[in-house]
Amino acid sequence: MTTRERIEELEQRLAQAQRSDAKRVEKQHAAGKLTARERMEALLDDGSFVELDALAKHRSTNFGMEKRRWPGDGVVTGHGTIEGRPIYLFAQDFTVFGGALGEVHAEKICKVMDLAARMGAPVIGLNDSGGARIQEGVISLGGYAEIFWRNVQSSGVIPQISLILGPCAGGAVYSPAMTDFIIMTEGTSHMFITGPDVIKTVTHEEIGFEELGGAQTHSSLSGVAHLTTANEQEAFVELRRLLAFLPQNNLEQPPRLVPPSGNDERPQLDDLMPDNPNTPYDIRDIITTVADDGDFLELQPSWAQNLVIGFTRLGGFPVGVVANQPQHLAGCLDIEASTKGARFVRFCDAFNLPLVTFVDVPGFLPGREQEHGGIIRHGSKLLYAFAEATVPKLTVITRKAYGGAYDVMASKHIRADLNLAWPTAEIAVMGSEGAVNIIFRKELAAASDPEKTRRELIEEYRQKFASPWIAAEMGYIDRVIFPHDTRAELLRGLERFSSKREPRPKRKHGNIPL
Repeated sequence: MTTRERIEELEQRLAQAQRSDAKRVEKQHAAGKLTARERMEALLDDGSFVELDALAKHRSTNFGMEKRRWPGDGVVTGHGTIEGRPIYLFAQDFTVFGGALGEVHAEKICKVMDLAARMGAPVIGLNDSGGARIQEGVISLGGYAEIFWRNVQSSGVIPQISLILGPCAGGAVYSPAMTDFIIMTEGTSHMFITGPDVIKTVTHEEIGFEELGGAQTHSSLSGVAHLTTANEQEAFVELRRLLAFLPQNNLEQPPRLVPPSGNDERPQLDDLMPDNPNTPYDIRDIITTVADDGDFLELQPSWAQNLVIGFTRLGGFPVGVVANQPQHLAGCLDIEASTKGARFVRFCDAFNLPLVTFVDVPGFLPGREQEHGGIIRHGSKLLYAFAEATVPKLTVITRKAYGGAYDVMASKHIRADLNLAWPTAEIAVMGSEGAVNIIFRKELAAASDPEKTRRELIEEYRQKFASPWIAAEMGYIDRVIFPHDTRAELLRGLERFSSKREPRPKRKHGNIPL
């Protein structure tokens, strides 16, 4: 062959690798889904994608598979940039073997994951697969396990993000589950261990795909999904927004932007807190008021709504926010909120994101369901995560901080670096009303006007035992601040504590109460 002929052969092979079955593409589009390469084009910076292993083909000869050898083997892999930052990614191609995973398919994914780990760059998986390739048998299961192993090795080293853009079932779900964040599209993405048919056979329960493992189910009931979007284009926008807060790897600092100019005072915060200590308010109003340009990316907003988590910037610094939400369960910590907060705190600590905690917590949620469900074990996860974290930790107590929940929510005692309180803060073993009912039970029983006496005792208890001045005198609170100074105080704290270094004890790893 001449050189020209060899070049023409390369052109033909590459063209074949990028060619898709027209009917299958049409079916993909009819389902509201893009093809693998269309997804790459929509997600990455224009012209930045470099494909790897485009000509790879499976090696199986089982069940006539030797006659069906598509280049790429049902997955597109490579690297590119998002806002100029390098990332590595793979996109399963549902138009080829239904995106089913076989030996070569898995090898391609593992190769790009290894590259991401060596280069210290995020890895993104675009999942759209019918599951393990049955024709390749146990080899497919081995491929999944190789991917799982790499998820674990890269955990806390590089950011790992999964987009679920179609089916993701059986063992395949465990790779996204071990990544840091999962984004699902409504109506087109599904995740489950066992499908509706198997469930019906085993338990005689009838349930549809959407109810079993759709985006709404995993965003509001299971807590598996961190973000959901109406379509794939919105998913790519949210992914790019999320990446903007994250560093490339655990050895780098998060990207700091130029801070907005202007006065850092927020006078509206002075009027935000209700006079009645039991009246709810939206903690997100505080977060967005102190944040740069009011920008706050909330994660898992529909699950465990009594705790708010997400990313924002303060003075250009990306930070992770953890906050009790008085609008739901009065901001009590429960099993799901503790788990939600703990995993987020550990992510922020792994990737050098300072933690800002807003506290308004009346305690742990009481009840038989919580106790029997293991609130002791699950609640200690959040305590463990905050105590373990070595990034700068800044805490603002806006109102209630009662009982063990006060300790858990990044208190001075578990080594928060800056603990602030508004004058509306109440820090005590329990709420004033409950304390008075216990301590002054006899006095109330003998009072001529029990209700008036109760109100007087409650106010007296608040002043003597629950006010922020008591905690400030003990050094448990560094400063009692005016609410309007909250942003300025946090900005100053981030600047001062950005050089924090805290060595960890020599050990293989701790034993978090899972």
